[in-house]
Amino acid sequence: MTFCSVFLLLFLILLFSSFEQSVSVSSGSQRVILRSIIKENNQDGDFAIDLNTTNFDTVLKETPAPYVIVEFFAHWCPACRNYKPQYEKVARLFNGADASHPGIILMTRVDCASTINSNLCDKFSVDHYPMLFWGPPKKFVGGGWGPNQEKSEILPIENGRTADVLLGWINKQLGSSYGLDDGKYENEHLQTNTSDPGQIAKAIYDVEEATSTAFSIILDHKMIKPETRASLIKFLQLLVAHHPSRRCRKGSADVLVNFDDLCPSSTMLVNNEEAESCSKKGAIGNYQICGKEVPRGYWMYCRGSKNDTRGFSCGLWVLLHSLSVRVEDGESNMAFRSACDFIHNFFVCEECRQHFYEMCLSVSTPFKKARDFALWLWRAHNQVNKRLIKEEASLGTGDPEFPKAIWPPKQLCSSCYLSPSKTSEENNKIDWDEDEVFKFLVSYYGKELVTLYKDNEQQGGGKTEKIVAEELVASTNAVVVPVGAALAIAVASCAFGALAYIWRSRQKNRKYKYIYSLKNI
Repeated sequence: MTFCSVFLLLFLILLFSSFEQSVSVSSGSQRVILRSIIKENNQDGDFAIDLNTTNFDTVLKETPAPYVIVEFFAHWCPACRNYKPQYEKVARLFNGADASHPGIILMTRVDCASTINSNLCDKFSVDHYPMLFWGPPKKFVGGGWGPNQEKSEILPIENGRTADVLLGWINKQLGSSYGLDDGKYENEHLQTNTSDPGQIAKAIYDVEEATSTAFSIILDHKMIKPETRASLIKFLQLLVAHHPSRRCRKGSADVLVNFDDLCPSSTMLVNNEEAESCSKKGAIGNYQICGKEVPRGYWMYCRGSKNDTRGFSCGLWVLLHSLSVRVEDGESNMAFRSACDFIHNFFVCEECRQHFYEMCLSVSTPFKKARDFALWLWRAHNQVNKRLIKEEASLGTGDPEFPKAIWPPKQLCSSCYLSPSKTSEENNKIDWDEDEVFKFLVSYYGKELVTLYKDNEQQGGGKTEKIVAEELVASTNAVVVPVGAALAIAVASCAFGALAYIWRSRQKNRKYKYIYSLKNI
C-alpha cells in the first residue's frame, strides 16, 4: 500500500469507530432534514414548493429550471388563502412528476408570517400579501429586491391575481402559449441536436435522477438480499468517491456509513419478514440518496420525444460513463467489477441485464488502467446500440427524434475517426482513434458534465459555497453535517479501496459480537 493509503486507512478506522457513538442521533436528524420539504409539499396535493430561510438558497441554487416564481404570503391573510387555488393551478403546469411543462419554471412560496422568514421577506421589501417575484433562480440566492432598484433581473409580478392572468404574464415573458388545461408534457421543446457539446451539462440533473430512481427500484423490489448485499455496498463506495454530483456523493455516504444499522445482515438471515427493514418500509426508505430535491420527476438531457423512451436507461448510461472517467488507474478493475455486479444484481430489465453481464464476463484480463475501463464501457455501449438499432427498426419502438447511433458522432469528435468511413452495411465497422476517443470521453463525461455545477458556484456567491455539503435543519438549530458523510466525501478516490477493507472488518466484528451474544443467552 502507498503511504497515502496507509495514512487514510488508519485515519478512517479511528473516525469510523468514533462515529459509531453518534450515528443514531445524526442519522435521525438527517432523515428529518431530507424528508421535510417533500412531506410538506405533498400535503393537500400542493404543487408549489414551500421554502423558508433554511432552504431558500439551497433549493434555488440547485434547481435546473431557468426561471422561478416566488410568492411571499402570510398564512393568516384571507386574500392569500383565496389566492392559493389560483397559484396552484399554474404551479401544476410546471412542478411535479405529472407537470405539463417540467423544468421550465419552479413555482415556490414563502410564509412571511413565520418568524423564521422575517429577514428573508425584508430582503425582498415585501409590503403586501401576496407579493410575487419572477427571475433566474441564481439571482435570488443571497440577494434581495428593492422598489428603487434599477436593472434587476428579479421582476415583481404586478398583476397575477388569477390563474389566467398569471399564466398570461408568464406567456408574455417566455413567448409561449401555455394553457391551464395542458395535459402531461408531450416533450414538445426538445433539443435534438446531439452535436451540441453543451447539452451534456444538463445531464448532471439526469445522473442524479437516475441514481435516485435506481435506489428507489432496489427498495421497491426488495432487492437487498444476503447474496446482493456486498455488491450494493461496493457500488455505494464507488458513488461516494466518484459520483459527479456532490449531493449524490453526500447522500451515498449517508447511506453507506449507516448501512449496517439500516439494513442489518443478521436480521435478513433470520426470516424473510425481517427483510422489510431493507425496503422502503424500513428506515432505509427514509433516505434520499441524492438529497431532498431529487427525484424531480422529469428528465432534461435524457428526455425522449415520447414518454416511454430514453429517461432512466439514458441517465444510467451517463452515470456509468461519468464514473469510468473519474476513477484512478488502481481503482479501474474494482470500479469495473462494481458496475458489472450492480447491473447484474439490480437492473430489472432481464434481457438488458443479461446482455450487459455477458459483456462483463467476456473480459478475461483485469483492467490496470482507468483508460481501459472507460474504453471498454464505450465499446459496450456501442455494441448495445448496434443491437438496438436493428431491433427498434424492425419493431418500430425507437424514438424518432433520438434514433440509436454509434457514439460519438463526427460532429462531436471528428478526431475520433481515423479515416473517412469505410463503413460496410454488413458490419458497420469504423476505424477509431482510441486515444482521441478517450480524450473525448474524459472531457465530455468529466468536465462538460459538471459545467452547470461550476456555473452555480460562481453565481451563488460566498454564502452558498458550501451549501451542497451542508444541510440546514428546518428550524433555528445548528448546521448538521454527518461525520461519516463529510469524511467519505473528503477522502474521495484515495479511500475507495480502504472503505472496502473497513466494511469487511466491521462486518466481521458485528458477526463475532452477534455470535458471542448468542452463546451467553
